[in-house]
Amino acid sequence: MAAIERPLTDVPVTRLQIERFREVLTEEEYLDFEDLAERARDLLRGRVIWCVNSTAQGGGVAEMLRPLLGYTRGADIDCRWLVLQGRPDFFTITKRLHNRLHDAEGDGGPLGEGERGEYEAITGPAGATLAGFVRPGDVVLLHDPQTAGMAPALVGTGAHVVWRAHIGVDTPGDRAREGWAFLRPYLDEVDAFVFSRAAFIWEGLDGRPVHLVPPSIDAFSAKNQQLSREAVLAILRVIGLLGAGPVDEALFLRQDGTPARVDRPATILQEGPVPAGVPIVTQVSRWDRLKDPIGVVRGFVDHVHEPEDAHLVLVGPDTGAVTDDAEGAEVLEEVREAWRRLAPEVRRRVHLVTLPMDDAEENAAMVNAIQRYSAVVVQKSLAEGFGLTVAEGMWKGRPMVASSVGGIQDQVVEGETGYLVDPRDLEGFGRALTRLLCDPEHADRLGAAAQARIRSGFLENRHLTHWAQIIAGLSLRTPA
Repeated sequence: MAAIERPLTDVPVTRLQIERFREVLTEEEYLDFEDLAERARDLLRGRVIWCVNSTAQGGGVAEMLRPLLGYTRGADIDCRWLVLQGRPDFFTITKRLHNRLHDAEGDGGPLGEGERGEYEAITGPAGATLAGFVRPGDVVLLHDPQTAGMAPALVGTGAHVVWRAHIGVDTPGDRAREGWAFLRPYLDEVDAFVFSRAAFIWEGLDGRPVHLVPPSIDAFSAKNQQLSREAVLAILRVIGLLGAGPVDEALFLRQDGTPARVDRPATILQEGPVPAGVPIVTQVSRWDRLKDPIGVVRGFVDHVHEPEDAHLVLVGPDTGAVTDDAEGAEVLEEVREAWRRLAPEVRRRVHLVTLPMDDAEENAAMVNAIQRYSAVVVQKSLAEGFGLTVAEGMWKGRPMVASSVGGIQDQVVEGETGYLVDPRDLEGFGRALTRLLCDPEHADRLGAAAQARIRSGFLENRHLTHWAQIIAGLSLRTPA
């Protein structure tokens, strides 16, 4: 197997000032956060935090890392972001691992010695490359199955190595344990494990340092910042989801605070734009079978008959830009074929939106506008590690209809911020949607409670606090 010329690439990190949290925290909360930053700065002086994952855009991990590392730099702490490079065969294997850790069959392919050889051919050189840069006392944070194989090369460097799993399953079966068995040999000597929720912790880690860190969203990112009604409408006209109208206000702020404009159209499979004034139901996700996009279509088409003018919008990324997902294009084509088979009278109410990824922040602003225009946001996953799109929709004051799986259950409070449904119960899914669509006042009450819940528990300040506590507990060695 030919070696990858550059096994790791650097991702630029924009410094973000923690002072912006004054907008969303109480004065007491902000002062506590400021104090935390000062203590972390003293603890980590002379050290580097290295974060490694498998993509810089197109997934929830990348979306979280960008602001988390930005605020870390804003606190005057040295942190670096590296992305693991791989071949298509490698990402086929890691997607297989991803599915197994969700206890899902996926492509049904093997995880044998041949797959292990390909996996190590990528992760081994990447680990050795990073080992040449880290120093004793540094902290290396490896994210998800793609990076686990780097750990053996790093544990002997004197750096602290932590493996962070963003995915898991509430009740593991043989498939999940097969994924664990593949990855466990690489992780025998890491300093700590981090999972998103208690149910995801692997069996057999008794006595090993294990921490729980729920994911978070950045309230100030292009995806989550406040947008005016005029900006929302203009952005949706630019991408092609709404009909003709003014587009001058299709504006948002970039991460560094500079103004920007949405210019690119989306690729949309639809009979025509969404008519003005009709309520829309939206799911935003990768084109992934575990997100059950065809189930969303069937649940809406077969079981949402009131109001008669409601529309469904399925939103995902341009699959060519998501390098670590080998199945995305195939799943998107399956969804398009299901759309083509719909009866004409219902097909006009379903829109498949593929958003360009040329500019990650422009893409995020598009998602922001679509969610803010929605009457209800849904996430009908068959399995889910956390589901950042749930927190994103809730932050925008939208009621949720979501599956009672994984970390979704930690965000949505049944009957208070939305409704949790069995992911296989299409009738129940449709019933929950109908209730919210037919009672806008009730939907608004749930949406307001949803936003308050995200404010109190799932913004970046909480996430950074968890990580500061974990790093403080590593018994940091003195830098060389």
